Amino acid sequence: MTKNNSSQSLKLPICNHEPAAYDGPSREEVLALRQQYVSPGVITYYKEPMMIVEGHMQYVFDETGKRYLDAFAGIVTISVGHCHPQVAEKVQQQVGRLQHTTTIYLHPAIAQFAEKLADKMPEGLDRSYFTNSGSEANEIAILSAREHTGNQQVIAVRNGYHGGTSTAMSLTAHGNWKFKSNQDAFVKHMHAGYCYRCPFGLEYPSCELKCAHDVKDLIQYETPGEVACFIGEPIQGVGGAVTPPPEYFSIIYDIVRQHGGICIADEVQGGFGRTGTHYWSHQNWDVVPDMVVMAKGIGNGVPLGGMTTTAEISKVMTNRVHFNTFGGNPVSMIQGMATLEVIDAEGIQENARVVGEHLKQRLTELQDKHQLIGDVRGMGLMLGVELVRDRKTKEPASSETAEVLEQAKERGLLLGKGGLHGNTLRIKPPMCITKDDADFMIECLDSILGGMHSSS
Repeated sequence: MTKNNSSQSLKLPICNHEPAAYDGPSREEVLALRQQYVSPGVITYYKEPMMIVEGHMQYVFDETGKRYLDAFAGIVTISVGHCHPQVAEKVQQQVGRLQHTTTIYLHPAIAQFAEKLADKMPEGLDRSYFTNSGSEANEIAILSAREHTGNQQVIAVRNGYHGGTSTAMSLTAHGNWKFKSNQDAFVKHMHAGYCYRCPFGLEYPSCELKCAHDVKDLIQYETPGEVACFIGEPIQGVGGAVTPPPEYFSIIYDIVRQHGGICIADEVQGGFGRTGTHYWSHQNWDVVPDMVVMAKGIGNGVPLGGMTTTAEISKVMTNRVHFNTFGGNPVSMIQGMATLEVIDAEGIQENARVVGEHLKQRLTELQDKHQLIGDVRGMGLMLGVELVRDRKTKEPASSETAEVLEQAKERGLLLGKGGLHGNTLRIKPPMCITKDDADFMIECLDSILGGMHSSS
């Protein structure tokens, strides 16, 4: 597959930030150390792994000073921008005052942050439990659901991803993210609202949402008829920005509640205004969960996750002594609060809507131009572009997707990939990006896909 030499004519939008001269170990030295001392389970992207040493808003810099547009946001984690000055200033002040105290002592930041989160939640969801990651937050969510209902069975969604810890891995329904030695027999998986690859071969809306109604059969055939909960990503992240029909979640929530379960929205990737139209991605589907799980964008880059639920459900965490040493860490709480403040003060959600709509429209135009693009989906700045070798058979273009990532990096654009076959481009940048940044992405993809077509 040949490379397109027109990449040299592409230029990133102007940025006034000048990175500091890097004087640390070389990329080769870091790579050698990592290979010798870090678990091989800690994977890297690209044939030649890149090294990032500095970040500024929507951009990152490698050790040579080369600038890249970060269209993956550190795996959908940087929400308001790398090293946002307002966030960084408040964190620096806290680090110089107090770095750690466990939750067995009082500290104002955890209570203040919990209050701010409650203001963003549906009415009645006002009790938060903080963790270090989305995986941990999902562990707490499932534990709470089982304790509250007295039921064991959990319903999750095929093609979904919920983390890498024990229960979270069982919730995940991607074979390539699961270890065969670590499975929870009480987790069952229903069909996703994946219209592009409908498992029933139907089309919306004449399908009458068979994928959603599938949960009733699943409960009746594979559980005692009572469940602890349903958990689902309102828009699937690792699965490739799979966006269900509008009625999908309301049907599921109703059926699950009829069978004794509560409903959990996994907002680890879709929350904090990323879909543009609402603060939480579940709000796009007109449902009210009993519990919201979050991480990634909640802290704009620090290890921070959380679960927010009702006062009644939250009581079950007193059934035994339970605590998280770093959950509620003062530095993490301050960064979380500062991030929320920036989202509101700078209109980050509205920017995600405006720039996201512009970007999606331009991606749809690329779909008309390049046969390799089978589907464009998502909302706001949570977008997916599924690549296929043939639009009729929808054969996944897995190797081609990997090549797109390689060539995009050469042009100064960092993308992600997802889907069961790794054939979906994940475009989920920091929500501070501009239309000029979006246009640069389109120019890159147009150049790459055009070159791939001419060389095929």
